[in-house]
Amino acid sequence: MAVAVRNKNEEMGDLMPDTETELLIGRNPVREALRSGQPVDTVYLCRSSGMGDIIALAREAGAVVKQISEQKLSQMAAGGVHQGVAASVACAAYVTLEELLDVSRRKGTAPFLILCDGIEDPHNLGAIIRTAETAGADGVIIPKRRSAALTATVHKTSAGAASWLPVARVPNLGAAIDRLKEAGVWIYGTDMQGTLYTETRFDGAVALVIGSEGAGMSRLVREKCDFLVKLPMMGKITSLNASVAAGIFMYEVVRQRG
Repeated sequence: MAVAVRNKNEEMGDLMPDTETELLIGRNPVREALRSGQPVDTVYLCRSSGMGDIIALAREAGAVVKQISEQKLSQMAAGGVHQGVAASVACAAYVTLEELLDVSRRKGTAPFLILCDGIEDPHNLGAIIRTAETAGADGVIIPKRRSAALTATVHKTSAGAASWLPVARVPNLGAAIDRLKEAGVWIYGTDMQGTLYTETRFDGAVALVIGSEGAGMSRLVREKCDFLVKLPMMGKITSLNASVAAGIFMYEVVRQRG
């Protein structure tokens, strides 16, 4: 669990910054936010043991380090597992679709992007971002509506990957897909009516569309896909957690590219 903090919290007095921030809790999210260069205002510690690297990173980043009681930190974390550390950071900054396309241009590789269509659970979005970062994807695209945003919960679930992987938030996924097609990117939708993923080639410019667990992809997005791919379902349950399915598809792209 993590906490979004908006403006000054009267109960915390001068502990909370006056600007609009989010509170990251837990060692990995705080550590990766500092390592990535994400603007961090203050790091809060209720113990110093085992926090040497975080303290050093905070000082290097110019962040304020404050020692507070465990009771105060638990109160700030609203019951979340803080592991003795929290940090107030500027609210997440999104990139543009063009900036995502520039990532592959700079790397000299074919684009590899993940589109989330209707992923409203922040834990699922965080898990997808975590896997996308480890799989070497260029970035994630989410819509402004019907989607989880880059909240502190997403940062926590991503184990800090959300501090490294760029995320574009677009007004319309259909229009974003049209732009990707103009850039030569093939759109692969995940759908039970598709072709088995092991029988599909993913060795070019790839954008994987991951739909929600219940409804799947929206009709318009589905119609815009160049290919529909599926996973074999051998048991009685006919669906997988969206982040689990996304991970399987992403690593098939990695395997074929490798």
